[in-house]
This record gives sequence, C-alpha cells and structure tokens, in this order.
Amino acid sequence: MTALSEHGYSILVGVVFLEAIGFPVPAAIALLIAGAASAGHSLNTGIALSAALLSVAGADTLMFLLGRHTGWWLLGVLCRLSLNPESCMMQSAAAFYKRGRTLLLFAKFVPGINTMAPPMAGSMNMRLGQFLSRDLIGVVLYVGAYFGIGYLFSGVLASLLKGYQAVGQVVSWILGLAIIAYICIHFVMWRKSLKKRFRLYVKPAEAHRAWEAGNAVIYDVRSHGYYDAKAMRIKGSTRLEPNALHQSRDDFPAGKFIYLYCTCIRDATSARVAQLLREQGVISAVIEGGFRAWRKAGLPLEPVPLEEVSALPVFDS
Repeated sequence: MTALSEHGYSILVGVVFLEAIGFPVPAAIALLIAGAASAGHSLNTGIALSAALLSVAGADTLMFLLGRHTGWWLLGVLCRLSLNPESCMMQSAAAFYKRGRTLLLFAKFVPGINTMAPPMAGSMNMRLGQFLSRDLIGVVLYVGAYFGIGYLFSGVLASLLKGYQAVGQVVSWILGLAIIAYICIHFVMWRKSLKKRFRLYVKPAEAHRAWEAGNAVIYDVRSHGYYDAKAMRIKGSTRLEPNALHQSRDDFPAGKFIYLYCTCIRDATSARVAQLLREQGVISAVIEGGFRAWRKAGLPLEPVPLEEVSALPVFDS
C-alpha cells in the first residue's frame, strides 16, 4: 500500500476541516490533489469524496453551534486568525441577515466569509434545519467543484506533481509554506505598526490621566458586532462608528487630545481611524492594547447605554 493510500484520506480530512474552522490552510488545493489521486486510483473516489464532504459539513455545523452559544466572541477569535483583522468581521450584520440564506450557498468560494458564515448564522438564531439545508448545498458545490476539476484534469496535475506517490509530500510542503507565509505576513504587518507607535500610541494609564484632567476625549471605534445587552466600554468614552467616518475636524473638541480604542489585534481599527483623522488635521492617538489593556489595568469602565447598543439581528425562529 502506498504512502498516499495510507495517509491521503487523513491529510484531506485534516486540511478541509482546519480551513472550515478558520485556519489559513489551502483546502482547495487539497481537494484538487485528492480528485487527481482518485482518478489515478491512488485513492478511492467514493471514500475520498465522502470524507471531504462530511469533514466540511461537520466543521460548519460545529461552528454554527458554537456561534449560537458564543455569538460575537467566536467571530472575534476567528478575526484574530485572519490576515486582515480590520476587515474580517462582516461590516454589516444587517446585510448578512438580508442575504444570509442565499450567501450560505456560495460562501465557501469567498475568502473570509467561508469561515464566518456558519457562526454568523448561528449567532443570528437561524434554525438548524434551515442552516443545514443550505450549507450542505454549499458544501457539495465547493467540494464537488474542486474535487471534480482535479479528477478531470488529473493528467495535468500528475505531471506537475511528478506522480501520485508524491502527493502526500507535496501537500505537506504546501501546508508548511502556507503557514510560513501566514507568519511572515503578520510579522511584516507588525513591523509596519511598530514604525507608527512612537507617534500613534499611548498607554492606557496616560490616556486615563489626560481624560481625568479634562485634557482629552476618548472614542470607542469598536465594531457594533462587539455590542450586546451587557456590553461595557471605557468610562466617559463616546461612540465613533469606524465604517462611517464623516466627522470633520470641527466635530471634535478643540484643544483636547483625541484617543481611540478598539478590540482588534494590533489595534487595527483604531490605527486606521487615527490615520484618517490625522489626514483631516485632527491629532489623535491609539490607546495601546485597546479595551482589553484598559480593563487589565483596572481602569474605570461603564455599561454601554442601551440607546447605543446595536442589537444583532436574528432570523425568525
């Protein structure tokens, strides 16, 4: 029995499952290779296809149920795995609410949304049967498309991979390179953020002292997705919607420091808003570490006023 026959199914199931739960691994490539290997009889077509379908569907169902019970917390965790945390969270939950049932049919083909859609549907209280009926169609389309292409063009893939016996090794190399690229991209983005820290960032304690002295105002630029009935915010802060930044320099108090905070990794949203404000001539800075760092420092918090809570829309039960 070849190495591919021994380990090919495990590799396929592992890769597609990891992508479905949010890890940046190339499931599409694994499906292409599995299709080619099935055409060459290194893998059993029925077993490989069934294993891939069950793995993706199982992962989606797991994410749906976790989304149902953890809501936006899980979406925030997934965003921290994203290469672009700033835009990872869907900008409008209402848009997903309107198109969610249709979107589930094609979500697997859209990077970012492919992982976010199941927990988003769970968070919005979509019925399990309703979710499964649409998600399974989407899974079949996604797995079938890439597996089928690999199967039909197995000869081309075989020549590129120098034979089916090398598939397991090739997949391992691809996964390794993907992980290295993921780490490198985050490292580069981290280095870029360091270049701005000397002029964009302040410690929570420093911002608190300035606010207490009446020399600063603090703006909350978190996504509305972080809000729920028990949401907290930095005491004395004011909401500033990051995706609808229409304020001009005249809308901010003159003669005061402008401090911003969010909950993104690398303070991505705060840094983006601060940069936009600076371009408008508004001198602003980011509270380093955002809401978590402020809370960890034991600085004062307050409940988000009920009139400012943006309730997450839910599908009919």
